[in-house]
Amino acid sequence: MALNKFGFIVTGGGFEPAGRRVVLASEQFEMIAVGVPGPADAIAVARQLVSEGVQLLELCGGFGPVWTAKVIEAVGPGVPVGSVGYGPESIDTMHALFKA
Repeated sequence: MALNKFGFIVTGGGFEPAGRRVVLASEQFEMIAVGVPGPADAIAVARQLVSEGVQLLELCGGFGPVWTAKVIEAVGPGVPVGSVGYGPESIDTMHALFKA
């Protein structure tokens, strides 16, 4: 089976808990990106994406390992869930983006 439907969830300020969607599609492939205000909001969104036929789900780096594990548990074993990671070379610039 070829990958033809991919989901990506990102966290960001100002998004609604139900998510804001952007769809990029061709005749062979569809990517659904959804923005949520925080990691806890991703559980319902992830389940919805899986129910819509998403075959692979990726989470932005802001989820970290704990929330990634919670999403994996929520969607079950049928759909792989991964998360974006940043290497040590990015620590200083990431800290600058997110410090209060």
